[in-house]
Amino acid sequence: MAIRTLTIASLGQFIDAVTPRDPDARTGRRRDSGIYRGVGHVERRLLTSLDRLGGENPPHTKGGLEAHILRNFIRYSRAHLDRAVKNEWELLVTAQHHGLPTRLLDWTYSPLVAAHFATEAEGAVERVVWRLDWQRVHRAFHLPELALLIEDVERLLGERGTPFTPWQLFDRPGDAHPFACMIEPPSLDARIVAQSAVFTLCSDRTRPFDEFLDAHGLLDALTQFIVPAEEVPRLRDQLDMVTMDERRLFPDLDGVAAQMRRYYS
Repeated sequence: MAIRTLTIASLGQFIDAVTPRDPDARTGRRRDSGIYRGVGHVERRLLTSLDRLGGENPPHTKGGLEAHILRNFIRYSRAHLDRAVKNEWELLVTAQHHGLPTRLLDWTYSPLVAAHFATEAEGAVERVVWRLDWQRVHRAFHLPELALLIEDVERLLGERGTPFTPWQLFDRPGDAHPFACMIEPPSLDARIVAQSAVFTLCSDRTRPFDEFLDAHGLLDALTQFIVPAEEVPRLRDQLDMVTMDERRLFPDLDGVAAQMRRYYS
């Protein structure tokens, strides 16, 4: 089984490629059910920030520090949290959102948001936008074909009615009760909303997400949209034309400055 790969040279071609050919029988609308992740180099694997901690050659060298990292985040972050978190999964999402290395992997419902992140950096290299059929993944692991809220993770993945916590996940081997799922985070701030952000959560922290899917016969849930290096500038300009830029995706002064810096460079 191989990952489906398509080459795209323009924004229009990309939109056509991700638009369902036929309308949904129930709604009559063409709604894509995938989620997307943009990566600035075609050879980069689907690695979480925890996978990359300590370097990528090889990755996963500091995965065993996962629980220590979150505990220290809890210790030092309390004074900076402007509201109480609902449970420890929301705390993990908050930590990921603010840059803490975790096993969560960032995705978005929007192919245009993913294309922005694939093309924002400079360099004459091929870029890639990944698409994940998360409903296919949920079916394989006997999970509802619904985007899970953090409360659902706590409820659905526990054993014998016991609420499932991040600490339980950290402590058990990746091959014990394997699963992968998609989580819709709460609207913690305007950036999560603007980026249509979602996450995947995987039981295995010892290998890239694509390798985990392959091991479970799910490689066909992934599609790669490759942007040739020579087409990246044009796709980037087209994204700017439809105002898919830092100012929209980071709705604060940092986003405004980042958009100006890139646009006029």
